[in-house]
Amino acid sequence: MSTSEPSDRQQEVIEQILEIELGWFLTVNPEITAECQRHPEAFKVMRRSNFLTWSLTTLESYLEHLHTAAGEEHNLVREKYAKMQAAIPCQNDSQTLRDIMAIQERWQQAAREQYPAIFQEDSKASFAWYLRCELDTYSPAVLESYHGDVARAAARGRNLIIETYDNLARGLGFASLGAWHREKAKA
Repeated sequence: MSTSEPSDRQQEVIEQILEIELGWFLTVNPEITAECQRHPEAFKVMRRSNFLTWSLTTLESYLEHLHTAAGEEHNLVREKYAKMQAAIPCQNDSQTLRDIMAIQERWQQAAREQYPAIFQEDSKASFAWYLRCELDTYSPAVLESYHGDVARAAARGRNLIIETYDNLARGLGFASLGAWHREKAKA
């Protein structure tokens, strides 16, 4: 797992992203996300855990995309949930998107095998659908940059799903993903 601390700039960009996303998230139909909307700090911990695995280049590209969308009064979080509910169709079927999904699905399978108490088998389809709908909201520039992050990580033998969940475990107060897994396995 990657143990490098994010730079001050990365942390700053992540916080800006989280503020925009949280504002949008709180406008999503509460019938879909009611529990999460009652805990906005949990939303931020979960999203931050993911963004900590992104390069500064991708983070900055995504922040720019969010600002552009906001300027157009376009709520990308609401759009993602609408796609998840099949209220609107996914549009992007690019090879780049398919490559990211293939790598992340392999990572998710490895995570399920290594940490079965955290990664439940029945979450396989929901993980793929959530990822598909999320990626579909990214601009082409963000998607390309994120693809680079994912491809470089895969080439180095890293698993960004496990790294994300290790970040999440720490955000939840556990020493590591392994410690969270052991605690959950005992329950």
